[in-house]
Amino acid sequence: MPELPEVETSRRGISPHIIGSTISDVIIRQPQLRWIIPSDLLNHLQAKKLLSIDRRAKYLLLNFESGTLLIHLGMSGNLRICPLNSDVEKHDHADFIFDNCLLRYTDPRRFGAILWLGLTPQNSTLLSHLGPEPLSEEFTGKHLFELAGKRKIPIKQFIMDQKVVTGVGNIYATEALFIAGISPIRAAGNVSLKRYQLLTSAIKEILVEAIKQGGTTLKDFVGGDGKPGYFQQTLHIYGKTGGNCPKCKSGLKSLKLAARNSVYCPKCQK
Repeated sequence: MPELPEVETSRRGISPHIIGSTISDVIIRQPQLRWIIPSDLLNHLQAKKLLSIDRRAKYLLLNFESGTLLIHLGMSGNLRICPLNSDVEKHDHADFIFDNCLLRYTDPRRFGAILWLGLTPQNSTLLSHLGPEPLSEEFTGKHLFELAGKRKIPIKQFIMDQKVVTGVGNIYATEALFIAGISPIRAAGNVSLKRYQLLTSAIKEILVEAIKQGGTTLKDFVGGDGKPGYFQQTLHIYGKTGGNCPKCKSGLKSLKLAARNSVYCPKCQK
């Protein structure tokens, strides 16, 4: 599914084309996503100017004069800038018509979301509980160390908890733990401050590089310009079950954590 770098790539891709433009129409072809798209969306958006686009965790926040529209890409969604009157394909569920182009939401699995948050988006139950952004100054090794306490939860599940830190999904958690040399099954409360400092640095490093390269192409993801990301070409171990560790050349192992496949090197990650 699209993770933080993919969502950030989409934000950067669509922003130059529509910020400052005004919505003339909203076309909803399939309202049933993860939650039903509000039927009165056009009433909130018609003739309203888009002021800015922010990202919070894996959510895009389109800030209009009248309030904030939240878009979540779900498992397979994407946003593209298209010419007006573009041909419609099977999974093109929503179009936001601007002055000179349209923003198209496509989602084969329909597990994403388009929701109206109004003038107080910070009060939304989807946003109010979120932890710090991983690329912010608030996200530090000390932050993780103090939250971990004596918790026995595996560290991979710990850093994927959106209350702990936002936007770190399966791909980047796997990669960051490998870079930091920490086993994904080590108890969160059994990691030293020094190793948490290494881990936060690894998370920041891997996310910055992924954003730089346009996100990771997995199945259906494309950025706002319709082009795939290329970070998958430089993944160290994610998706390489049965392969060899790029550091020590020993065999990589995999296991299930919270129903997600976790690849790791038992020699390099302790």
